[in-house]
Amino acid sequence: MLTVITGTIEILADAVKHQPNLSTIAKMISDAADRASQLTANLLAFARKQPLHPLETDVNALVDEVVELLSPTLGRQINIQTRLSDQVWPALVDPAQLSSALVNLAINARDAMPSGGDLTFATDNLSLGAFEAEAGGVDVGDYVVIEVVDNGTGVPEAIRDRIFDPFFSTKKVGTGSGLGLSMVFGFAKQSGGTIQVRSEEGEGASFRIVLPRASSDPSQAVPPTDAELRGGSETILCVEDDNEVRAYVTSQLESLGYRVISAADAAEALAVVEAGTAFDLLFTDIVMPGNFNGRQLAERIAEQRPDLKVLFTSGNTYGVIPLQNHGGQLLTKPYRRAELARMLRRCIDQSPDPAVDAVALSYSVLQELDRLLRDHPPLPDQEHDTDRDGQKTATRDSK
Repeated sequence: MLTVITGTIEILADAVKHQPNLSTIAKMISDAADRASQLTANLLAFARKQPLHPLETDVNALVDEVVELLSPTLGRQINIQTRLSDQVWPALVDPAQLSSALVNLAINARDAMPSGGDLTFATDNLSLGAFEAEAGGVDVGDYVVIEVVDNGTGVPEAIRDRIFDPFFSTKKVGTGSGLGLSMVFGFAKQSGGTIQVRSEEGEGASFRIVLPRASSDPSQAVPPTDAELRGGSETILCVEDDNEVRAYVTSQLESLGYRVISAADAAEALAVVEAGTAFDLLFTDIVMPGNFNGRQLAERIAEQRPDLKVLFTSGNTYGVIPLQNHGGQLLTKPYRRAELARMLRRCIDQSPDPAVDAVALSYSVLQELDRLLRDHPPLPDQEHDTDRDGQKTATRDSK
């Protein structure tokens, strides 16, 4: 449903862009859809069912990027420090989700230091034997640790066992969804790691994200993005069981210049293939009714067309596809028109290689940071920077 809402509101927004009153309403709908999408994504993260795109990631470089993002935003009263090991291993992790998790922890740390304080990011290596691994709920092996430490109010013992529960929050009603820490917990667990908290009331807190070590040095920690919105003239076999989503996707594909063959399920798609109809890419939902899900459909077609190019889409894969080895790329629902266009060109123009190709994510870390800051605005004396003309401007808006 959110795929249809977020996609069609873009069409409406473009149509009324010269009418201020209607344009404002369209933006309100778009912003609400974005927040609903993030809420759903956080619930999926806690349930360990969000689509992940693990890459060999240089965690030191990623932490540096997060610190650069946070420094002008958390406020001058927060002193951000780093202790990054120059020997730290690469981690096998979804870099965008890790960035989002670190932003969540940083925002929580800031809220725990209302009068200011020190926020420290640290990295290190960790090797776990049988006893330590069992105690931590992970497998035996090598791990990378990213620690976020503050010297704030700490976590009272009475609630320490509940802080990762979804919707649990000590904040005032209306200030946050209560899903920040539960999202981080689910993300760490789904990534094959864990999260540990050490805290005493009044003495700050330490959150340690433990992630599996990658087998080699990262060749491309953060994927590049395409700035240009490009379409094409190729033919796409689009398989989607939801009538509204299929209608929306078909219209978007056609507006980008593609020829579309639509199918409501795997049986209809296989009939197209059996008829010998030519197409350049299979764009299929993963979870579908009938005897074949999207992965099985792609495997069946690939038996007849070994050079098949595939773009999967789903909001929840329900475990039917091992995402790090899917042999195709994944576009997470809900998605915008620009994300759809970008992923289509990547799949058509390049040989699918999940270890190298970039993966488009529905909502960037910048959007997540903006959402968190709306829920947890800076203190009044931290909210403004001075521009070059000496005028005060809102920090969040200017960044």
